Amino acid sequence: MRKIYWYITAYTRKHGLTFLFSVIAGIVIFSVLVPILAKKITIKDKQFIGLVGEFNLKNLPQVVKQQLSVGLTKIDQTDKTVQPLLAERWVTENNGKTYRFIIKKNVSWTDGKELTPDDINYNFNDVETISTPNDVLFKLPDKFAPFPAVVSEPILRHTSKSAFLFLKKPDVIGMGPYTLSSYEQKNNKLEELILDGPDNRITYRFYLTEQDALLAFKKGEVDFLPDITDPRDVKDWKQIEIKERINYDQYLAVFFNNENPLFNKNVRQALAYATHKPTGKERAVGPFNPFSWAYLEGKDYAYDLDRAVERLIDGLPPEPIQLSLTTTTSFEQEAEKIKQDWQALGDSAVIACENSEDIENKDLCQNAMISVDIKITNFPDLHNFEVLLIGQEIPDDPDQYFMWHSDQATNFTNYKNTRVDSLLEKGRQTLDQQERKTAYQELQQFLLEDPPAIFLKYLKSYDIFRE
Repeated sequence: MRKIYWYITAYTRKHGLTFLFSVIAGIVIFSVLVPILAKKITIKDKQFIGLVGEFNLKNLPQVVKQQLSVGLTKIDQTDKTVQPLLAERWVTENNGKTYRFIIKKNVSWTDGKELTPDDINYNFNDVETISTPNDVLFKLPDKFAPFPAVVSEPILRHTSKSAFLFLKKPDVIGMGPYTLSSYEQKNNKLEELILDGPDNRITYRFYLTEQDALLAFKKGEVDFLPDITDPRDVKDWKQIEIKERINYDQYLAVFFNNENPLFNKNVRQALAYATHKPTGKERAVGPFNPFSWAYLEGKDYAYDLDRAVERLIDGLPPEPIQLSLTTTTSFEQEAEKIKQDWQALGDSAVIACENSEDIENKDLCQNAMISVDIKITNFPDLHNFEVLLIGQEIPDDPDQYFMWHSDQATNFTNYKNTRVDSLLEKGRQTLDQQERKTAYQELQQFLLEDPPAIFLKYLKSYDIFRE
């Protein structure tokens, strides 16, 4: 013991001051600095989300783009009107062919660089973009009223950042609440992408099909699957929450190939009346969002077999109706129900025709017979079909020129109606919103009276969470 005492006494005499300062410094660090650092270091909530589709840094999912950045304008989701965002306001010049957007001051990218009009580059075709110190001009080849909705697309800056050693790695910068932290690609396709927000970190993982995404969810790779069309057997799992939503920007319809002479107005209306449709909020009577400022609630084509029979025998076809109904696996059940409806229409029409005093040649009654063959494919050929049951996106702006105008290659129904063409042209060339509303509501009336499709319902989707 005496030897230990001598050692301690000798050490204290030689290093006592240093020891004292070390103790004091330790107390200060643990009592003052550590709590300060602990407040600054926040543990972010982590989310693992699965998305379906093939994407890369040049073609990011819309949800990711909206988290990374914003556009010159924004779409008000209550009525689909366009509001300024990065732009303070906009004006039209040159008889509506030029749009001038005045850019807000003191707006910065997430890397600290101040936003300037030179940064606004949407890479439009046939549109000249001119920057001034305070605004940006878009010179269009013709009037185009939906243009303010087009520039609601988030603006991104593609750059590069340092990676391993002297290598550079592509990067994407925006002006939104999230920043791109890291990503993994294979064959130029994103496999994983991580976004950092103020309070959370989101890891997106990408899958080719919904089936792949559901399998990943089961394996624990992701904890959230948004916008799934069919939860399948996952809905029976415990500790799983599934939220059902109606997407009013997507609808399901039976589209006719109007180049087929069989599909005259009588036949199209007969098939429309003979098809059972949902009721309530899910029902879509046309191709417009029901919350859009241009929406018109019109003819419902509610199920009416008597009316359907009347329309069919009013213009009997030259031979029995044989239809090929193409759809995807997602809508196979709906296709089977439509097949039953249409074949029941044929049976009823034959009987009504044979009992009608107005039809002298009863041999023609067999031409009211309807047979339907269902073709299932995951990639329907829009250039080669007879009747097509698929979902369709509804644009934010009510302009549907691409869908129904007779000279558009994207008009896959080959629908031709000169009055509809005129209304579509007026709707995109008239800057006054009330005049546009009048044109689009008249358009909806024509699409219902001379239906190029049987509009069925707004599509549901499911958000799947792990509790």
